[in-house]
Amino acid sequence: MDSNDVKDAAREVGDHRAVETLARVGYGASGLLHLVMGYIALKVAWSGSGEKADQSGALALLAGNTAGRLLLWVLVVGFWGLALWQLTEAIVGRGETSDRAKAAAKFVMYLTLGWAAFGFARGQGNSSSDQTQGFTAELMSHTGGQLLVGAIGLAVIGVGIYHVHKGWSQKFLRDLVEHPGRWATIAGRVGYIAKGIALAVVGGLFVTAALHENSSEASGLDGALRTLRDQPFGQWLLTLVALGLAAYGIYSFSRARHAKV
Repeated sequence: MDSNDVKDAAREVGDHRAVETLARVGYGASGLLHLVMGYIALKVAWSGSGEKADQSGALALLAGNTAGRLLLWVLVVGFWGLALWQLTEAIVGRGETSDRAKAAAKFVMYLTLGWAAFGFARGQGNSSSDQTQGFTAELMSHTGGQLLVGAIGLAVIGVGIYHVHKGWSQKFLRDLVEHPGRWATIAGRVGYIAKGIALAVVGGLFVTAALHENSSEASGLDGALRTLRDQPFGQWLLTLVALGLAAYGIYSFSRARHAKV
């Protein structure tokens, strides 16, 4: 089978109605996850909650009751369906090389999210921040690892800046087949900016961990949000970001309907 055969097969899978439907379920799953993350972030801001304000914390909260565990299985199917669709996009390459690279990165991201949801659905979930710190410690134990951790931090900061730009300029509308309406657009704009700020802080923690040679400082999204809370007027800063994460969740529900798949 040559490369053209692989592309044809990937195109056929990606264009299949079932895969397109699963991809839309995946965007909806992302919406639910961000809504729960926003809720936990609000609790962290005002009650000092010990719950993890990240993906693992949101999944753990859902796993706390029967209805939530059933929703987790929907998230597993949705995230893995969206991962499959992103993989076909990466193989087919309908756009520029950068589009294929982004699709490949999103494939890994949604595959990982699906695996995390699968773990919590089975009662075997793990903390995202603990995994991040373990990953950072492993990298820094090798020659050049400190520089690599710093480079990862700078890359994540770059992704955060891109999210802010995408939200401010409303470029996220290019991902949709039609305009989603005023309120969904506002939610998308606020959501992308808030998520970008959070990611930039996450990247800053990686850079700090590299500079201090201390892997525990790379504490992921939960650590980033708690760092915001500890700043002057931190409760209000974190509240704004929490509302922004929830807004991104609302936009994701609209994206599930209007996305180009």
